[in-house]
Amino acid sequence: MMDLELDAELDRPSNPLDLIERLAALNNWSFDRDSDDELSVAVSGAWSDYHLAITWLEEVEAIHVACAFDLKVPERRRGEVLQLVSLVNEQLWVGHFDLWSSENVVMYRHALLLSGGAEPTDEQAAALIKAAIDACERYFQAFQFVVWAGKTAKEGLEGSLLETVGEA
Repeated sequence: MMDLELDAELDRPSNPLDLIERLAALNNWSFDRDSDDELSVAVSGAWSDYHLAITWLEEVEAIHVACAFDLKVPERRRGEVLQLVSLVNEQLWVGHFDLWSSENVVMYRHALLLSGGAEPTDEQAAALIKAAIDACERYFQAFQFVVWAGKTAKEGLEGSLLETVGEA
């Protein structure tokens, strides 16, 4: 195994979560700064309210975002949801979905690496949050179909990928 070490400690001019907190305030999202390294943000989407836990991981120089929605997975549907997680993850270019086993909730996770003391830009911070919300909005119904309608993972995914055209 390769062992990589940095020669010196890096001093950052600012906490990268300050930028995310500003973004939340500008968008009128409810948020709470739990600590210097943790920020909780609530965002209302079309299908659900999304709960984002954003963490600055200093040891790996990354901003980690975990976005969950209110959809508890009953034990009897766990296997099918895990299959759906796998199918959905095949569709994603960035980030991934997990089933958080301690809470039985589906969550999207992604990270922005800021190695070498890099500072995040406004655009990077917005893209990080947008990727999380967009993925949850895109696939929420698939998870709902599997959990509440008893659909298979494949049926849930197919149902969520249908594009609606026009208006009723």
